[in-house]
Amino acid sequence: QVQLVESGGGLVQAGGSLRLSCAASGRTIGSYAMGWLRQAPGKAREFVAAITWSTGNTDYADSVKGRFTISRDNVKKMVYLQMDSLKPEDTAVYYCAAGRVYGRRSYDYWGQGTQVTVSS
Repeated sequence: QVQLVESGGGLVQAGGSLRLSCAASGRTIGSYAMGWLRQAPGKAREFVAAITWSTGNTDYADSVKGRFTISRDNVKKMVYLQMDSLKPEDTAVYYCAAGRVYGRRSYDYWGQGTQVTVSS
C-alpha cells in the first residue's frame, strides 16, 4: 500500500515562492514514478511535474517550466515542488501522486491535496 501526504501549501502574493513536500511511504514506493498535479476550481486536474526515484529524470508542464522545480530525497522518500515566480493562475489544490509508469497521465495513488492560493 502506498501512502502520500502533502504539506506546504498556503497563501502567497504573486511573484512569491512556496515549497510543497510529499512524504511517500509503502514497501513498493521505490518502483513508482512520482508526480505533482493540480486542480483549479472549475477546471480539470492537470499535470505539473514528474520525477523518477532512480535516475531523477524530470518532466514539466510548459506552464510551469523555468519557475517550478521538482526534486526527491531517496533516503527520506520525500518529493518536493519548489514553486517560484508564482502567478494567480497557479492557484489550485496540488496533489502528490505515484504511478507505475513515468509520465503525465497515469497515476495510481494520490495524496489528499494541499491548497495553494496566489493573490494578485
